[in-house]
Amino acid sequence: MTSRPFHLHVDDAAIADLRDRLARTRLPDQAPDAPWAYGTDVGYLRDLIGYWRDGFDWRAEEARLNAFPQFKVPLHGIDVHYLHVPGVGPDPKPLLLLHGWPGSVFEFIDIIPRLTDPARFGGRAEDAFAVIAPSLPGYGLSFAPNQKRFSITEMADCFADLMTGVLGYQKFAVQGGDWGASAASALGVRHADKVVGIHINLLAIRPDQPLSVNLTPEENRYQEEVAVWSREETGYQWIQGTRPQTLAFGLSDSPAGLAAWIAEKFHVWTDNDGNLEMAVSRDRMLANISLYWFTGAIGSSFWPYYARLHGAWPIPDGRTVDVPTGYAAFPREIRRPPRLIAEKTYTDIRQWTVMAKGGHFAAMEQPEALASDVQNFFRPLRGGF
Repeated sequence: MTSRPFHLHVDDAAIADLRDRLARTRLPDQAPDAPWAYGTDVGYLRDLIGYWRDGFDWRAEEARLNAFPQFKVPLHGIDVHYLHVPGVGPDPKPLLLLHGWPGSVFEFIDIIPRLTDPARFGGRAEDAFAVIAPSLPGYGLSFAPNQKRFSITEMADCFADLMTGVLGYQKFAVQGGDWGASAASALGVRHADKVVGIHINLLAIRPDQPLSVNLTPEENRYQEEVAVWSREETGYQWIQGTRPQTLAFGLSDSPAGLAAWIAEKFHVWTDNDGNLEMAVSRDRMLANISLYWFTGAIGSSFWPYYARLHGAWPIPDGRTVDVPTGYAAFPREIRRPPRLIAEKTYTDIRQWTVMAKGGHFAAMEQPEALASDVQNFFRPLRGGF
């Protein structure tokens, strides 16, 4: 398995085609009541589409990603894309950095330099990591038409082979959010001998996990959160998890539809006061959406949801994550189980940080806080590599 260097370059014709499609967008009417009450606000999307067509500079975002060393390698039946950024310090340790849905490696533009060269940002050179950030199989640059689909556990096995078999790291650290957190947790179960520790910002805990008989105030709060989440926020999971092919037609053909589907998640899941661009810049969000568009990977990105609804939870029943675990609790994360519940699944939680600000896209929203938390967690574990 030999890696080959990769450089991202989208054809000019594809960019022109995107702009042409955006110019011919047919928008729906706005339902009554408050903006965003029933999904993506029409006025917001109209403005976003106009900027995407006439103001957004894809080449600038493309160049930001290409500033990092990138590679592709044939692995588990597909070509896996990954960034491999060397650390600047006396002894950089390997850190596998995993994104989720609807994210991509564009999430990591601002956090990677903080992890690889902490001294540049006022930190300690001894905390440097060599960062390996793959595109999840079936996502973005790890996608090709008609390739096999991956569940989260299959992704975890693929990443273990990337780190050990391809890159030669016998021990490594992992950080992840969203599906990346689930894959990190699965690595902690399936490949514990290779994983020094995991740091996550979303706990891979079943929403229907039984609670105590006499609920604590925190458990009561969590139970109420899960009830609201299940009632109001899981529609996308059921569609993506039961009819991924049907949904893929609309989002693969209409860039406006794709933007509406993804921007709504940025609006709901980020820590903002009603303006999502307070939390994530318009350019960075559009870079992420554009990557889904140019690669045609939106349909395959749904597959972990289908695999989850029709298969096992990434952490099998009766199993626990026993490797050292750090957790960053951001206030606007989609689910926030209390530690009492988390410890039933993660048996060795060594760091639990309650963050002051931030949401689901932590690496984009709060790169400084997340990088610092990752460094603090792995500092006492560095002797285990």
